[in-house]
Amino acid sequence: MRHRGSGMVGYNVQTAVDVDRHLIVAHEVTNAGSDRRQLTRMAQQAKAALQTDSLNVLADRGYYSGQELRFCEDSNITAYVPNSATSPNKAKGQFDRSEFHYIAKDDEYECPAGERLIYRFTRTEKGKQIRRYWSPACPGCPIHAQCTTGKNRRVSRWVHEEVIERAEARLAAKPDAMHIRRATVEHPYGTLKGWMGSTHFLTRTLDHVSTEMSLHVLAYNMKRVINLIGTKRLLEAI
Repeated sequence: MRHRGSGMVGYNVQTAVDVDRHLIVAHEVTNAGSDRRQLTRMAQQAKAALQTDSLNVLADRGYYSGQELRFCEDSNITAYVPNSATSPNKAKGQFDRSEFHYIAKDDEYECPAGERLIYRFTRTEKGKQIRRYWSPACPGCPIHAQCTTGKNRRVSRWVHEEVIERAEARLAAKPDAMHIRRATVEHPYGTLKGWMGSTHFLTRTLDHVSTEMSLHVLAYNMKRVINLIGTKRLLEAI
């Protein structure tokens, strides 16, 4: 199953495409400006449509959200989504956060200098519980300038960070995941946009646009099924 979002005339179209048959198994039109909170809802719709107990989902980085990855796990959905975060420290030539290794048994981080960053406190940021770590050895560290311009290099950890770590490990173990996603989703989406023409939707308001999109999806799926099994078998199934 694959996800795709695209803004057309102020609307965001989400589609979930079956990888084996290139059929659109779920779709939704929203006026949300971001895909960040759409992953779980679309994956659950696809899971229900396919009548399966578990589901593997590939989505592009626009859908990346730690909370969404967690919600997917809770729904028995395995998500492969690349991290959209960029590192300001790396851009400045300093150590990236990935170079600080978490030691789970001690609940500490080890920095590039071999020192331990210990837990200090927890606070809520944007609805998430974030734990803070830093080392008392920072001020006298010989590579301090490569790490931070402040007194201490502080590392943050979400209380459910293991969800993100599992997602990163999955993606690393499947390096062709995003290539598969593009090869799967671009075909039906490109076909639909070709049919719709440069003006895209002919209607206005969310309800009307949703209906129009449903008709496009129905037409696409019927044509696709005819190509797969033929008109006779489709009519028999209907």
